[in-house]
Amino acid sequence: MKTALHWFRNDLRVEDNASLSAACQSDRVLGVYCFDPRNFEKDAYGFPRTGKFRARFLLETVADLKKALNALNIPLFISFDLPENTLPKLVNRFDVTEIHTQKEWTRDERLAGQSLLKTLPQDVRVFGHYDQFLFHPRDIPFSDFSEIPEVFTRFRKACETTVPVRACLPVPAKRKEFQGEKPEGEIPTLEELGLESAVPDPRSAFPFQGGARSGQERIRSYFWEHNHLSYYKKTRNGLLGPDYSSKFSPWLANGSLSARTIYHQVRLYEKEIIENQDTYWMIFELIWRDYFKYVSLKHGDLIFHPGGIRHSAWNKDFSPALLDRWISGQTKNDFINANMKEIAQTGWMSNRGRQNAASYWTHHLKQDWRVGAAYFESTLLDYDVHSNWGNWMYNSGVGNDPRDRVFNPDLQAKRYDPQGRYRRLWLEPLLF
Repeated sequence: MKTALHWFRNDLRVEDNASLSAACQSDRVLGVYCFDPRNFEKDAYGFPRTGKFRARFLLETVADLKKALNALNIPLFISFDLPENTLPKLVNRFDVTEIHTQKEWTRDERLAGQSLLKTLPQDVRVFGHYDQFLFHPRDIPFSDFSEIPEVFTRFRKACETTVPVRACLPVPAKRKEFQGEKPEGEIPTLEELGLESAVPDPRSAFPFQGGARSGQERIRSYFWEHNHLSYYKKTRNGLLGPDYSSKFSPWLANGSLSARTIYHQVRLYEKEIIENQDTYWMIFELIWRDYFKYVSLKHGDLIFHPGGIRHSAWNKDFSPALLDRWISGQTKNDFINANMKEIAQTGWMSNRGRQNAASYWTHHLKQDWRVGAAYFESTLLDYDVHSNWGNWMYNSGVGNDPRDRVFNPDLQAKRYDPQGRYRRLWLEPLLF
């Protein structure tokens, strides 16, 4: 009897999961998710690598995943330990012959995978599946990752009309009841992860829960119940409320929704409701997400270096006092302050806010961009290593933006918060 183990990483779903589908070709399948302690340690700047907001979203997601797998008779083993400690034990206990997992290539994820390989028996086959893209790496019109263009527009034009987006894979069929020991391990609490409780803020623009079911419900609500997709491009730079943008990014980041799922829902919406610039712009944003993944595939660890992928001579200054004022929303600019208070209280910030906050940190305060990127890594609900570090490089003049733009937060506030409603929401005392 062939037994496969699916190691869940940032692919926390049962629908459209290539790795899980491949594992389900075996006679017996089990899953494992590791709350890797390294992901909750403090970084060089004192930030927890995974802060309380994303951790809460992750706990909710894993709980939802466990229910979905139980319905398929696939047990999910959960550990609060290193993968290289956890997986070999499962391999030995269940005579696992092959391991399937989503392929990861950025530094920490790569090192974790390498550590695991050293601890596995040589006869266990490990399969990594590229499964976090809109455009699969085998389908893009570049023979090698080194050919990925340094400018987004060239990448987009090369792919958007010529590269087919693969169909979504169905949920695997329900299996016979799992024969073997019952799954062990409980989902840890925030306190067990070393984090304080994440109390919901009533002002939050992201009042949603983690998990694939919640992500699918968001698609139904945003697309089909309220038709927000019909005017997405017109509202995506908003600042207030849950519906100015799709808010899909937290589910995309931990893989509880796939980019292909959203893409095909957009195409269906275009057939049944309307096709316009707004529907196209949703796909445009998915292509941006893909692009930063390909940038990290091409440049590797350079995305974490001071000079970024452009090898720029960059200012490495770091003032803890300026960092405290930036984080706490006590800079000289009220638009920046409002955005920084929002992220501190909710783990969320609009795309418009992120660009301004990053530009202010690097260009106005003239501080090391990597410190700001690390804070966002810790705090954002939707942290994705590729998008976060790619966007920070882009906004700091060391990445893929050939224009080296600098945002004027005063002008931005006049344009996007002309009545000051957003700033009042976050800067005035909250009365209960």
